[in-house]
Amino acid sequence: MKIKALRVIHGLFALYFLACLAYVYYAGITATFDAALLIAMVSLAIEGFIVFAVNEGDCPLIHIQRVVGDDTPFFELFFPPATASRAIPFFAALTWGGVALVIIRAYLHVL
Repeated sequence: MKIKALRVIHGLFALYFLACLAYVYYAGITATFDAALLIAMVSLAIEGFIVFAVNEGDCPLIHIQRVVGDDTPFFELFFPPATASRAIPFFAALTWGGVALVIIRAYLHVL
């Protein structure tokens, strides 16, 4: 039961960060600079810092998963291990692309 509950919580976090990423792209495309963009970018920055600086590229919830007896990384629930291992770097690159888009649009918006 703990494993299923943790997977649901993990999935909700993943959906939140996907929504943040989608909003960054939406804001970049439409030149929408608002509080929601700030929240999305700060959320992604905090997550990125925790994943890369604190956890050496691993999701922070993996440690909690192991405590409850779940050794399956989240992305391996959906993808084969070789593909799943590329998910975090893929989403990191996607995030940087969205940030670059926002910066470019902000620069062009000011001109």
